[in-house]
Amino acid sequence: MTDQVDRPVASPCVSICALDENNVCLGCYRTAHEITEWSVMSNTEKQAVMRSVGERERAAMNFFNVVQPDS
Repeated sequence: MTDQVDRPVASPCVSICALDENNVCLGCYRTAHEITEWSVMSNTEKQAVMRSVGERERAAMNFFNVVQPDS
């Protein structure tokens, strides 16, 4: 089994690219710096960014409620 650190970290980009007044993307919650550096970051660095993304998203209280259709 591959260690989680070795697995490639997928970009959180959702193609909604607009920065707020703090230079944080309203779509993926990465900073402009994190977006521009993503391609050269190590997996460990990307995982740290993803933790920050989660914190920013929770702070913004911007959650999507996914409802599964009835079977």
